[in-house]
Amino acid sequence: MNRYHFVHVTEFQYDGPVSESYNEVRLRPLHDDRQSCLSFRLATSPATRVTAYHDAYGNWVHQFNVLSEHRHLKIEAESVVLAHENLLAPSPLALSELASRPAEIADDYYDFLTPTAYVPDLSELRDLASEAERRSDGTIPSFATAVSDLIHERFRYVKGATHVHSSIRDALSLSAGVCQDFAHVALGVLRARGIPARYVSGYLVPSDAAEPQAKLEQVIGGQASHAWAEYLIPGEDWFAVDPTLGAPVGMRHVRIAYGRDYGDVAPVRGVYKGQAGQRLSVDVQVCPVVDDAGHSQLSNSATGSIELPPPGDRSQQPAQQ
Repeated sequence: MNRYHFVHVTEFQYDGPVSESYNEVRLRPLHDDRQSCLSFRLATSPATRVTAYHDAYGNWVHQFNVLSEHRHLKIEAESVVLAHENLLAPSPLALSELASRPAEIADDYYDFLTPTAYVPDLSELRDLASEAERRSDGTIPSFATAVSDLIHERFRYVKGATHVHSSIRDALSLSAGVCQDFAHVALGVLRARGIPARYVSGYLVPSDAAEPQAKLEQVIGGQASHAWAEYLIPGEDWFAVDPTLGAPVGMRHVRIAYGRDYGDVAPVRGVYKGQAGQRLSVDVQVCPVVDDAGHSQLSNSATGSIELPPPGDRSQQPAQQ
C-alpha cells in the first residue's frame, strides 16, 4: 500500500492555569510530484481560529492562539497521503564538478550551505567528510551514501542522549543521539564538502503497516515522526539519505517540511503565559487508507510522554525522535 492515513496528536498538560498561548505548527504533508496530500484536517482543543500560509521554503504553516485561561492544549492533525514511486535516480556527477562552479552554487543555495545553530562548522565534520570520500567512488551520490552509512555505523541511537535544542556538538561528543541529530550531522558533513543539503521532517511508515492484519512494528524511537536529509545534484534535483535507518529512502518516507535544520521545521512550536509547568505527549497513528478487503483500519503507534522544563522556560516544542 502507498496511500496512508495519519493522525498526529500533540497534547500539553499544565499543572496550573496558563493563558495567551501562541502556536505555529508544520504538520500538513507536502504536495508535489513525489507525494500527494489528498486531505488534511487540523483541530485544536480549546477550539480556536486557525490561519495558514506558506513559509519561505514552501512548507505549510498553521497558526493559532488560545488567549483564555486553560490547563490543557490538544493539537490533532489528520492527513491522507498518496506516495508516488520515485523513478528518478541521481546522475553520477563527480565531486570535482563542485569545485568548478562554487560561486554559482553558493549564490543559489546559500541557505543550505551555510552553518546554522544546529549545524555549526566543526573540524570533526571535515574528518567525517574525508573518511566518506575515501569510501566513495568520487561521485556526489556515492559520497552522500557513504556519509549516511558512516553515521549509521558510528553513532548509537539513544533516546534522551540529546534534547530538542542540541546542536551536533552533543551528538559528535557522545557518538549518540536520535534521528534529529543524525540528520543534522549528515547535513554538516555534506555541507563541509560543498554539497547543498537540507533537513527533512516527516513520517516513517512502519514496513508492516501495508499488511492488512499486521500490527505496527516498533519504529526506531517509538514514533512514526521522523527526520532525514536531502542533498542536491546541481542542475537536477534533491535526493534523500536516512542515516538513522541506514537504508534507502522510499515510499515509506512521507515528507512534511524542508529547512536548513530542525529550527525551520519544528512540527509544533509555541509559547504561553503563566507559571505552570507542562507535560507533553505525542502520539502518531498510521495505517493504509484501505486494506485488501476495502476496509479502513487504524493502528496505534507507541505514545511518547516527555517531561518539559519547569517554569522559567515556557516554550513548548517537541523534538523529533
